[in-house]
Amino acid sequence: MSDAQATDEALMIRYQRGDRSAFATLVRRHQTPLYNFALRQLRTPEVAQDVVQEAFMRVVQNAQEFKHEARFTTWVYTITRNLCIDQMRKRALRKHPSLDEGRQSSEGEGPTLGEQTADTKANVEREATGSELRERITEAVETLPHDQREVFLMREVSNLPFKEIAEITGVPENTVKSRMRYALERLQAALSEFEEYSRALK
Repeated sequence: MSDAQATDEALMIRYQRGDRSAFATLVRRHQTPLYNFALRQLRTPEVAQDVVQEAFMRVVQNAQEFKHEARFTTWVYTITRNLCIDQMRKRALRKHPSLDEGRQSSEGEGPTLGEQTADTKANVEREATGSELRERITEAVETLPHDQREVFLMREVSNLPFKEIAEITGVPENTVKSRMRYALERLQAALSEFEEYSRALK
């Protein structure tokens, strides 16, 4: 079986036996979704990247502790989540930079995160409304209570099942589903004004 076809758990077993290419496959497979999850939690690309690197370092350091019956995604997301929480605690007394604020660089003020991730393929009308909608979604997600936001991100951004999210967060599955429902209700309320725009653009 090729690396691409192997399950995460099979790759971890191979890595425990010394197969470094198996670990490289795990990194390629998970670094982007883990980064997206960390970025939406921490809002700073550099910090999110550091968290993901540290998470994989801990996978290396604790590889022999991984149980064969466990799910790799549960394990690595738990590590990443805990690192995100540590970062948020360290920054609790500092004001988080808004995604609407330009990032400073040696060349002056840079583009916002929303501008960097804008879809330039859209036509002018869709791009104008789409850009505003993306900004509103980003703002709405940021205003969710932490427990609702992390469940929403794990479910919608990382596509994890509720059972696995429950294991990662350490709460019952019904609690996870309730947090997701409350998050969706808050987001729907925040984005209700865009319903007419969405219908008009279809």
